[in-house]
Amino acid sequence: MARMSVFRFSAVALLLLSTCCWADNEDDSGELSVSELLERANSNLIRSADDPILTGGDIAIDSEAEKNADPCTSRGCKWGKSTDGKVYIPYYLTNHFSSREKAIITRGLESFSSFSCIRFRPTRSTDRDWLSIESLNGCYSYVGRRGGKQVVSLARSGCLYHGTVQHELLHALGFNHEQTRSDRDNHIRVVLQNVQYGMEHNFNKIATLNQGTPYDYGSVMQYHKYAFSKNNQPTMVPIPNSNVSFGNAKEMSRNDIARLNTLYSCCECAHERTVNIHVTLSAVCVHHSVFDLIHLCAVHRYRRSPLRCPDRTQQREDCLLQT
Repeated sequence: MARMSVFRFSAVALLLLSTCCWADNEDDSGELSVSELLERANSNLIRSADDPILTGGDIAIDSEAEKNADPCTSRGCKWGKSTDGKVYIPYYLTNHFSSREKAIITRGLESFSSFSCIRFRPTRSTDRDWLSIESLNGCYSYVGRRGGKQVVSLARSGCLYHGTVQHELLHALGFNHEQTRSDRDNHIRVVLQNVQYGMEHNFNKIATLNQGTPYDYGSVMQYHKYAFSKNNQPTMVPIPNSNVSFGNAKEMSRNDIARLNTLYSCCECAHERTVNIHVTLSAVCVHHSVFDLIHLCAVHRYRRSPLRCPDRTQQREDCLLQT
């Protein structure tokens, strides 16, 4: 009887200890940025011949030649816009995930509809291009629309966080990492002597289209200062102020949202006028951010006068609304 009691006590203690450790891991994850979560999830993975080549830590490519250039700049890789002004992107969520895990992914997918014209929707039999969201070997995505079935890997072990889902979807929408921007050297100094051997290509600059937005240290696409470090020393240092904090994002920033809306022309609309409008908008000049412009499109519906951001080289513009 005494032995049985000891056994039961040990089993219960072991269960409580494992539960405690699991909870600590979850709490620890909550403190990490998206870039830290991605690096942790993709580190020390044993890749098979069937896995795609990864560059930048989580960008899938088809060949080694693509490491030195953004394949999206040499071909049309944007997803098409519908006649209603929305960009519908079909997706298939595999049965790899539990109900709770699917809810995390769905929340990330649906977040785009709250600040852009992007609409992720379940696939139909008539879809030619679609995202297949699967739990494979780590977190990764291809950049831009590739055609046909396009895998986005969100491994159950390490990738299922809101910001991580947004990060990989932004790759699929055509965006690269912030530290690879064409104007990177004006804002970040890369310390190659601290970079792991063979990982130097992750810091190659790309001829990116920056959509008139400034370099964003708070972008969900910006990696943290120790990314790919071999000696726990910084691989990136902000300039001219080395004390600037960066790589800490846990979800998309305002600049991430602004450049997404600009790339897909989400601030353009040409809706039918409705009888609900009781004000005359003729020659009304307003000064709004791109987010307010999208709201104005939804509120003030008019014909033959699409609302546009006249100069996409600036984040804020004086836009002339005319009826």
